[in-house]
Amino acid sequence: MRFLISLSILCAVASCKTPSTQTVTASSEQETSVSAVDETTKYKVLDSKYITRQDIFEDIEVDETRFRESEKLNSLILEKSIPELQLAVDKGLFTYEDLTVFYLNRIYKYDRENKLSLNAVISINPKAIEQARALDEARATEKRLPQSPNRLEGMPILLKDNINTADMPTTAGAAILQKNQTKDAELVSRLKESGAIILGKANLSEWAYFFCGDCPSGYSAVGGQTLNPYGRMVMDTGGSSSGSGVAVAANFAVAAVGSETSGSILSPSSQNSVVGLKPTTGAISGSGVVPISSYLDTAGPMTKNVIDNAILLKALATDPKDYVKAAQNANVENVRLGYYKRYMEQPLYAKAIKDLESQGAVLVEMQPERPKLDGFLTLLNVDMIRDLPTYFKQDAATTFVDWDINKVMAWNKQDSTRTMPYGQKLFQGIIDEKMTSASDITALKTRLTTTAQEHFKGLMTTYNVEGFVSINNYNAGEAAVAFYPGITVPMGYNASGEPMGLTFFAPSGEELKLYTWAAAYERASKNRKMPANYN
Repeated sequence: MRFLISLSILCAVASCKTPSTQTVTASSEQETSVSAVDETTKYKVLDSKYITRQDIFEDIEVDETRFRESEKLNSLILEKSIPELQLAVDKGLFTYEDLTVFYLNRIYKYDRENKLSLNAVISINPKAIEQARALDEARATEKRLPQSPNRLEGMPILLKDNINTADMPTTAGAAILQKNQTKDAELVSRLKESGAIILGKANLSEWAYFFCGDCPSGYSAVGGQTLNPYGRMVMDTGGSSSGSGVAVAANFAVAAVGSETSGSILSPSSQNSVVGLKPTTGAISGSGVVPISSYLDTAGPMTKNVIDNAILLKALATDPKDYVKAAQNANVENVRLGYYKRYMEQPLYAKAIKDLESQGAVLVEMQPERPKLDGFLTLLNVDMIRDLPTYFKQDAATTFVDWDINKVMAWNKQDSTRTMPYGQKLFQGIIDEKMTSASDITALKTRLTTTAQEHFKGLMTTYNVEGFVSINNYNAGEAAVAFYPGITVPMGYNASGEPMGLTFFAPSGEELKLYTWAAAYERASKNRKMPANYN
């Protein structure tokens, strides 16, 4: 079966895929949810040729008996929010160590080498249980006053495997980086300071889907093919933060951290019925994250609900605001939001508009022209050819200090069936890029950002709106270069059972508004359902 979809150029290279025979233009945008995987490209490789379940768990100090015993905690932990989990810990219903082992049990049981395997996790932190136990001991010995349940202490978090942490190698899904042992990224240091437990690393589209081009979302050489728990082997996972989205959906961790250039958090969050925030670029430090574009890249939280998302962002952000209070506010009364008339043929979107109106929002119909973003792929090419060697020199293991894209491509060719079964077309495009002038690159970035910002500002003025309501990652491209943050919330499931997300966009720095709107919609709709085979 072949499906045809219309994609923004960045969606095509950073968050989802397109059939190899389709022409992709910079001015097009995705307006059809990806409900099936293109048969011409899917699953040349399903399971990793580099890691097994035994490899992932070999350094964990618990046995399978312990894992089985932890299943009694299902009713206390599955689908629970961070505040609910913290209250349970405070009541003595379980410990942080119990919680950590509970998630390890689910990863061990469901993630690899069985008929329900999802291939969402690449590695497990061998220190995770030890760190949880230390937190429990501190709680037992310290006489502490009651604390807010809106805290990240003791919460097991997965990291997309392009985020450096000293506890595990950072591979970006690429075989060459399996021994890329690094120090913590700045955002990881912030998580640890908040008391979070780094549980492990999540699979991803290799090199954040800026590598192969004609490959399924969620594939990496190290991690294998990530699969969607709502339609395993059928539904697309979205990408490139595929493992992060799948792991949160399947309750493999309390939450996860993904990264986005354009659509790479919004897409897998929507496809896996979780809440994903792409913050304003710069709100979270990008130091120690394998890059595509330092101009556009940002990490971001992926969670089962809005309040958890706000709690996680508060820990991640370099200038934390009261995101939690904004999420608790949950209010859209008299807020004017623009919606896209052309999306109203999607029943879930039409219902979501009504749900927002029921909460007092004023929804304003828009029929905008698409902004012309010609040159988007060029922007990525010129940034990655510079930014990746900088990462190798400054943030990677010392053995990679003089590496660049050419060296990676040459290394891959030594064993191409294992390292690059879908080829490395996008890497080749970076090498072939003609734009090299610094002034031309600056002019390109200025033009794209100005075009996108004027597009949104024009809509805000014309329709007198504060923000915009979209679907999945349909408008991620223009939001990326405009530096508009976005948050997606589960919108329900279409006729085939495929998840979809309602996505809000607002001007730079307006994450507080996004949380307030998203929480109000979540309260009115309550659409998220846990995938049936994983509960």
